[in-house]
Amino acid sequence: MSFDVEKVRADFPILARQVNGKPLVYLDNGASAQKPRAVIEAVTQAYSMEYANVHRGLHYLSNLATEKYEAVRGIVGRFLNADPEEIVFNSGTTEGINLVSYAWAAPRLQAGDEIVLSIMEHHANIVPWHFLRERQGVVLKWVECDAKGDLDPQAVIDAIGPRTKLVAVTHMSNVLGTVVDVAAICAGAREKGVPVLVDGSQASVHMPVDVQAIGCDFYAITGHKLYGPSGSGAIFIKAARMAEMRPFIGGGDMIREVGRDAVTYNDPPMKFEAGTPSIVAQIGLGVALEYMMGLGMANIAAHERALRDYARARLAGLNWLSVQGNSDTKGAIFSFTMAGAAHAHDISTILDKRGVAVRAGTHCAMPLMEHMGVGATCRASFGLYNTKAEVDALVSALELANELFNG
Repeated sequence: MSFDVEKVRADFPILARQVNGKPLVYLDNGASAQKPRAVIEAVTQAYSMEYANVHRGLHYLSNLATEKYEAVRGIVGRFLNADPEEIVFNSGTTEGINLVSYAWAAPRLQAGDEIVLSIMEHHANIVPWHFLRERQGVVLKWVECDAKGDLDPQAVIDAIGPRTKLVAVTHMSNVLGTVVDVAAICAGAREKGVPVLVDGSQASVHMPVDVQAIGCDFYAITGHKLYGPSGSGAIFIKAARMAEMRPFIGGGDMIREVGRDAVTYNDPPMKFEAGTPSIVAQIGLGVALEYMMGLGMANIAAHERALRDYARARLAGLNWLSVQGNSDTKGAIFSFTMAGAAHAHDISTILDKRGVAVRAGTHCAMPLMEHMGVGATCRASFGLYNTKAEVDALVSALELANELFNG
């Protein structure tokens, strides 16, 4: 199946617009991706013609909304190669990881127990574990990446000690683009009887994901990065782990019966889905995932590898630009600083004048920034609709910024 990027671009209405009189070059996909027309139309249809609450009603609209909403569980299952009954809906990876922290880890970990993390983690895969450190005396053990940005799986496995209860690691760094060999980490951790949580927020966007092959216990994804609506997402949780979890939030569909003196909880995954959910957002997520699978995840990965290689070569020609991380596994994510006194925010502002949208700051990865010895970087993150011409536009805008700041 061929990948026609111009045809793909036509599916995204926003890519036809201009910013500051220039064609939009959207390179902030690592933060949030744009939405294809199919998703926009599905959301509009759901709100305008099909909206009702799910699970509770017996009327036509409620049954229709419930059918479309629950069908997404199967779509996510196909996307991750998981049993739909092992898919818990949520607002995204942050909520998914907090669910695991509160519902699985907090009741099981005691003072002195350890959680192994990589230095490359997003704050969403750090802060929930800090809660346990503050409240229960849990110890966080950090494994650093090397100068290229690679994370040695064996170093993670070697960090697992007799008091380690969980390994929590990213599949793909949102700053460096490094793809981590999570399957090797899971295999090593499994031999030591330690579960593994994988933050799949970035990797699931850029490559095929098979949680069975990875062998993880938890795998979290975020809808708004997957070309779906904000507020949508899911987490894969092995059935055996679900059985060990207490409810996270109370109310709504997570119960069977409620009395004055007792409450009976629903079966998983409903046990972890309280209240009225983001019905339409989840329906939109299902459409987004089907859109990606229709293009072919392997085709998307090949297209983005070509973009990565072209961008890497073009950026390497700018001797006043320092790219952070140069792993051989790197995806199409480039974080960089510029020689001289130019701050990342200033660089981003100049690029925006050329219609080029990039991220500037710490990218919710402060421990990694400290490890790299930088206060902030600009980040250009590519998606399935980006082109080599947009790489050229980025380079041209960077050359302008360098001329303005460094003469």
